[in-house]
Amino acid sequence: MQSSVPLTGPITTVVFDLGQVLVRWDPYEAFAERWTREEFDAFHAEIDFPSFNHEQDAGRTFADARAALERTHPHRADDFDHYVTNFARSLGGPVPGTTEIVEELIAADIRVLGLTNWSAENFHEAARSVPVIDQLEAVLVSGEVGVAKPDPAIYDLLIQRFKLDPPLTVFTDDSLRNVDAASGAGLVARHFTGAEQLRADLRELGLPV
Repeated sequence: MQSSVPLTGPITTVVFDLGQVLVRWDPYEAFAERWTREEFDAFHAEIDFPSFNHEQDAGRTFADARAALERTHPHRADDFDHYVTNFARSLGGPVPGTTEIVEELIAADIRVLGLTNWSAENFHEAARSVPVIDQLEAVLVSGEVGVAKPDPAIYDLLIQRFKLDPPLTVFTDDSLRNVDAASGAGLVARHFTGAEQLRADLRELGLPV
């Protein structure tokens, strides 16, 4: 998917999603030493893990998340504790090829930012897994601001906080919903499907990668 936002000049900024774009993430790996993939899938389905996790991305604390789970699925509360304790294991290091793109953009004096759906309480693990994240100018973390993609408010906040010119700002994300929302905010949005496609997209936009 590509946005139809017309360019009004050379691209000045590239904003990266983090999970599955810069850093690999597989929540099963937090449980791999105790569960089969099928057992994790049962947990995932039972608590609707994507929706449950999104609440932490949007600012809910782990303590409040556990309390909510104790009300709805009390037998799964300890499993959630295990996930929180072993979260670092779910991060699988750099997505192949994207660290190099970030480094090349920075070397070319392009602003490089991050916009991620991530809990404020374990975001510190991101750069431990993928050190290039610390080279970004800044990362807007959904859990820290209390609003998560694809809510339009987080794109507005991104633009305001970093004084971005949306038609001169590329945003890339592996989620089509998030890409569509970014396009709706006026950003030049590109769906991330792999480093080589991203590199081609950035070159098409005139960036030196």
